[in-house]
Amino acid sequence: MIFEKSSTRTRVSFEVGMKQLGGHALFLNANDIQLGRGETVYDTAQVLSRYVDGLMIRTFSHEMLEEFAYHASVPVINGLTDPHHPTQVLADILTIYEYKGELQGLKLCYVGNGDNNMPHSLLQAAALTGMHMTVASPKGYEPCDVIFQQANNKGKQNGAKLEIHNDPKEAIQDADIVVTDVWASMGEESELETRKATLEAFQVNKELTQYAKKDYLFLHCLPAHRGEEVTTDIIDGGHSVVFDEAENRLHAQKALLKLLIEK
Repeated sequence: MIFEKSSTRTRVSFEVGMKQLGGHALFLNANDIQLGRGETVYDTAQVLSRYVDGLMIRTFSHEMLEEFAYHASVPVINGLTDPHHPTQVLADILTIYEYKGELQGLKLCYVGNGDNNMPHSLLQAAALTGMHMTVASPKGYEPCDVIFQQANNKGKQNGAKLEIHNDPKEAIQDADIVVTDVWASMGEESELETRKATLEAFQVNKELTQYAKKDYLFLHCLPAHRGEEVTTDIIDGGHSVVFDEAENRLHAQKALLKLLIEK
């Protein structure tokens, strides 16, 4: 497990999951390896592939992750990059299915900063599973156009309808699932005060969620900034499944590890 970005849930769920499967996990942070300090991605990928059965990388650059996977001879899992967070979204999909019993045709609404790895990966998941998805973001904070168009094209094949809105009330109308994330991700903290002013109207609160379905689920990948992107009464309320969602990181990642290592 290579961590250039720190994480509570990603590290513990992968480490415990590997242990429960009968294996062993090694934790390497940026100071433990020579990657980026003289050793090439090619050399690092080649060497580590000789030692381990799989690699999980949590980093900033998606391009570096793709280069690493290209040169590695063992499976490489994206534990998070700036534009994508697929392992979290596997847990989200598992949680939705656990509660709703289906995915096809459900409506998921993501509210907040749309140019973020969570809405990007959720759009891709919605496209693959046939869920409808709306993203509610202020102008200038919409999802990456390339990622959206790719997801939209795939979604049309599976009956998914993907939309971007600048009005959160319009986007959340009749939503089965409501999702948000922090307004400033790791490395963007200097922009937080500016983003607070811009994203204030996109806070998930009682006033906004009244437009969702009465039995909506609330998801958040955590950690949450209570009082910013979501109010405490929502994240601790009866619609919230954030701790089941966090637990499902363990189960989803065990399934992923088993699938990849047994190949």
